[in-house]
Amino acid sequence: MTFRTLRVSLLCAALCASLAACVTAPPPVVAPVDTTTPAQRMAAVEKVAGHDDKELSVQPLRDPQVDDLRQSAQAARQANDLAGAAGHLDQALTLVAEDPAVLQERAEVALLQGQWAPAEQFAQQAIQLGSKTGPLCRRHWATIEQARLARGESENAVSAHAQIERCTVPGIMRY
Repeated sequence: MTFRTLRVSLLCAALCASLAACVTAPPPVVAPVDTTTPAQRMAAVEKVAGHDDKELSVQPLRDPQVDDLRQSAQAARQANDLAGAAGHLDQALTLVAEDPAVLQERAEVALLQGQWAPAEQFAQQAIQLGSKTGPLCRRHWATIEQARLARGESENAVSAHAQIERCTVPGIMRY
């Protein structure tokens, strides 16, 4: 073999090796990024959980101190002070730890804060303690659905969405 033939052979081998390196490395698989904001998730909860005029909705009597804390939390939430809203609701929960409405409000603030696991936990606790029908029930399940979607648990979110339908019981038709 001549020097020229050896040089051409080495050059061809180097070229083939560099091309093989390019071909054998598959592109990395990139998971789709969920760009849904916490505010959009909350809007989805509100849309699903709306009140139906034909539906019976019972509202319990409330402790005035708890009502004040809930109103303060609502004002803080409207001012986009989510930490303040959470603080007011946490304080209300020290007074009425088993109030499904306060638990749901706390779940919604956690959802707005992007705290998916606590949002689901508060909503689950509210379901265990509260009514299994009506707007509040739909809010519970819609919150759980959104928290699961945010965590990428689409199969579990579908299960939560199916529960929303069970929360609506039509009113009695009177003639």
